[in-house]
Amino acid sequence: MVVLQEEDEESLNQLFRALADGTRRDILARSITETPSVSELAAHYEMSFAAVQKHVAVLQRAGLIRKRANGREQLVAADRERLRRASELLDFYESVWRRRVAQLDDVLLEKED
Repeated sequence: MVVLQEEDEESLNQLFRALADGTRRDILARSITETPSVSELAAHYEMSFAAVQKHVAVLQRAGLIRKRANGREQLVAADRERLRRASELLDFYESVWRRRVAQLDDVLLEKED
């Protein structure tokens, strides 16, 4: 449980809420391989610039991306450390799930005997 104790509840909620939306996951993926401006990101979606800005803000509050000014543009870059942390959390939940499935397998095998 050490992996969970390092995060507060609201931080975890923000992280998983941010990742729950397909557009935000796509924005995040684009910001891993490049450093697009918010305007460049907006060109990829059939939604308003303001809507893309809101998606970017959700990702920023969750700590998954950082914005920096470049003249009049706002450039977006993924926060690799936060992504690593998200991966650790998902790995933790997967290991819990795998242990539960293994326990269920054991119970089912016992019933067959």
